[in-house]
Amino acid sequence: MLRAFPVVSRLPIPSPASTQTTSVLSRMSSTAPSPKFPKFVPVEESTIHSISKPDGIRFSLVSYNILAQVYVKSSLFPHSPSPCLRWKARSQAILSVLKNLGADFLCLQEVDEYNSFYKGNMESNGYYSSYIQRSGQKRDGCGIFYKHDMAELLLEEKIEYNDLVDSILDGNGHGDDKPNNKEAVENKDDGPKIGSTLQSALDQGDPDDPRVRLKRDCVGIMAVFKLKNPSNHVVIVANTHLYWDPDWADVKLAQAKYLLSRLAQFKTLVSQRFDCSPSLILSGDFNSTPGDKVYQYLISGNSSSAPSIDSVDLPIPLCSAYATTRGEPPFTNYTPGFTGTLDYIFFSPSDCIRPVSFLELPEPGSSDLDGGLPNFSHPSDHLPIGVEFEISR
Repeated sequence: MLRAFPVVSRLPIPSPASTQTTSVLSRMSSTAPSPKFPKFVPVEESTIHSISKPDGIRFSLVSYNILAQVYVKSSLFPHSPSPCLRWKARSQAILSVLKNLGADFLCLQEVDEYNSFYKGNMESNGYYSSYIQRSGQKRDGCGIFYKHDMAELLLEEKIEYNDLVDSILDGNGHGDDKPNNKEAVENKDDGPKIGSTLQSALDQGDPDDPRVRLKRDCVGIMAVFKLKNPSNHVVIVANTHLYWDPDWADVKLAQAKYLLSRLAQFKTLVSQRFDCSPSLILSGDFNSTPGDKVYQYLISGNSSSAPSIDSVDLPIPLCSAYATTRGEPPFTNYTPGFTGTLDYIFFSPSDCIRPVSFLELPEPGSSDLDGGLPNFSHPSDHLPIGVEFEISR
């Protein structure tokens, strides 16, 4: 969820008429329309033979920011009918959408109520799961849900981006990830850079100090699976949620670099331990639009439109599944305060894996988007995205 729209002035103030409408909607909640259930559509509509007789093993993956209930407040979503914001209705709508998607892997962000709701209910629908809650006092996190009759979990690692703070304190690790304003911070004082000056900055929560700036309580999770089919193919699935603030692009970029560094190490570990060449898929809410530094880094490591990014080789080559098939969607997040694409599914290209279908998204101007999300048709302010991959025999 992009937290850019607490700028309430952007959002319509409910009038007496709209308040009356909300009251009517509340009375009609029992007869409210069901949520939309998107379908997978082939990359090429004409490939009927390929669809009916696949050339390899196929599996599907969906990424979806389901909007944590802890963030659902009427002040943030005054455009949404109040029944759509209530946990009882939203939780059942989300569960219904996830069930109908039928994906082999579900990478969910902003998952709260994991132990009390999602874990058990998803198990009833045939999914096991791995989960990491955000650091600090945050109640939501990232989860990977997988069909236990489709895949076997072999290994997992969890990512806490607050570890970037330690790398700066230690003076090693990911020096390139340090925000560009570090030098300006250090030049504020002629005294020691580590010690009393640092502790003072930490105590005061100085946002200009990179060691404070990087502590954003964001997380990710990586897991390796063996597909339960004759191929026994090994797949690494990673899911993450990067920091939201559009003014803190340096933090997002540092997180993206750390993420790919950890993924590269994890892939090497998996390759050696299981004697395989795993496929790799990275999904999540990156809180970055196409063309942003984070997006450009993930797909290329450098960009002519982002000269501040050093021209370096990526630890792992990645490409966007949507961009390589149909182009990035015009939006995956839709509210009156912000509309744009923030969610992606990346994969490491190889001869053995290719996307063959993708999850459809509503067109701009669709009636089910009227007024902004969440609404009766879509229980989150984000839309699910998904890709079906084929592994060559």
